[in-house]
Amino acid sequence: QVQLVESGGGLVQAGGSLRLSCAASGSIFGINAMGWYRQAPGKQRELVADITSGSSASYADSVKGRFTISRDNAKNTVYLQMNSLKPEDTAVYYCNAKTIVKVTTNYKYLEVWGQGTLVTVSS
Repeated sequence: QVQLVESGGGLVQAGGSLRLSCAASGSIFGINAMGWYRQAPGKQRELVADITSGSSASYADSVKGRFTISRDNAKNTVYLQMNSLKPEDTAVYYCNAKTIVKVTTNYKYLEVWGQGTLVTVSS
């Protein structure tokens, strides 16, 4: 019903920048929060940043001042601008969206995940 397609990952040197994008498509009535999570090898998935439909953003302490999350509601797209990247930022980054979908005559909440995009920061 709803798909998230991510792009923008890759290999970058420490101190460099990358911009991730995530576009939602499908039978979407609305999207509440959108966010980015990451999972490094051997570690649990963690929240990096999220943003409400009103563009109120929050960040993990480890990325504050370096990463910026934004969204384009008209395009159902969320972005993550990552600056001053560090080797410890290396992980698979996952997009997340808390959507509202219409099923026949009813509406329901549906949380959706992207397939993940790998970010590798070399030292």
